[in-house]
Amino acid sequence: MDHLIFEVGLALVLIAAAGLLSAKLRFSVVPFYILIGMAVGPHAMKIWHLDFRFIESQPFIEFMGRIGILFLLFYLGLEFSVGRLIKSGKSIAVGGSIYIAINFTLGLIFGFASDFPPAEALVIAGITTISSSAIVAKVLVDLKRTANPETEMILGIIMFEDVFLAVYISILSGLVLSDSSSIGGVIVSALVALGFMLIVIILGRKATPLLNKLLKIRSNELFSLVIFGALFLVAGFSETIHVAEAIGALLVGLVLAETEHAKRIEHLILPFRDFFGAIFFFSFGLSIDPLSLGGEAVWLALIAVVITLFGNFLAGMLAGRSAGLSPKASANIGLTIVSRGEFSIIMANMGKAGGLLPLLQPFAALYVLILAILGPLLTKESKHVFKILDKIFKFKDPRKKKEEPKVLQKEG
Repeated sequence: MDHLIFEVGLALVLIAAAGLLSAKLRFSVVPFYILIGMAVGPHAMKIWHLDFRFIESQPFIEFMGRIGILFLLFYLGLEFSVGRLIKSGKSIAVGGSIYIAINFTLGLIFGFASDFPPAEALVIAGITTISSSAIVAKVLVDLKRTANPETEMILGIIMFEDVFLAVYISILSGLVLSDSSSIGGVIVSALVALGFMLIVIILGRKATPLLNKLLKIRSNELFSLVIFGALFLVAGFSETIHVAEAIGALLVGLVLAETEHAKRIEHLILPFRDFFGAIFFFSFGLSIDPLSLGGEAVWLALIAVVITLFGNFLAGMLAGRSAGLSPKASANIGLTIVSRGEFSIIMANMGKAGGLLPLLQPFAALYVLILAILGPLLTKESKHVFKILDKIFKFKDPRKKKEEPKVLQKEG
């Protein structure tokens, strides 16, 4: 352990350099973090005293990456509340259902068509279904599209995805992470996971007045210890009953989002989310052998990218139409939420923890890299992409059909 501090310091410098480069290029930082991690992974070169393989520090960095997952999901929970989904309206529920149904079905068909076993196919469907809320939110802010008419639907679909993710990870963790081999045992494990999630949410909402009183702590030090203690304790307990630790973190965030201290907690967590989140993507890159990215993983990733682009555009057009948006705004929905990132990686890591096929890791890495690069580009150039597609498909604006009779009545 003589070089642990040096290796961790070098890792942080490399992560910072990757972040600065992405900022300079005005591009999503996620692929840069993953690529730099891959470049200095177990098969990296050794130059004099500089050993880029991170032999001693890799387990520690991977542990910090696990903490990064907790903070990412915890923060998402804080941003989302169960009440918001109920108040968000029918259009968002319909749009979110359309998006999940199309992309999950296509992902599942792709998994089975590629001759993967059922467990692996379910993981692949999860990898290809959930978009990266981190990348999507960053792109919307960077391109100043937060006031666009389709942005409400985009954010609504992201919220809907969070709910689906919580339920799906709970079920999938029961299938993949449990020791049950029988169908009955797997069903029980999945029910335990779902039951745990519902109990935490229900009890948490009931206990909101009590939490408001308990969290009236003036000392920032004690406040931080209480919040962090609750986060790690619930996440750790989740893992013991075969529920993904990330879901435990999400549940804590959902519960605390209902309290009057939510803004203070967000302010506290934000720097930890950014710091450990960057290490999470870097640690994922460390786990990928660049030499394993050839062959079957490449073709599977490319096919999955094409399927995702088609599924996202179709889902965006249908979701936008259901909300009465123009074809251009509807196209923006599908092109904006095409990026994949943290959730796809979480799914791949779950497959690794469950002892599933090693191919899932390089497949997920390539898939995320391609879409993390393509997503922001397609969003930025969505106007030109729509013009090209409109010339081919001649999209009709449903709003014009509603306006025509009114015009005729006035003329008559």
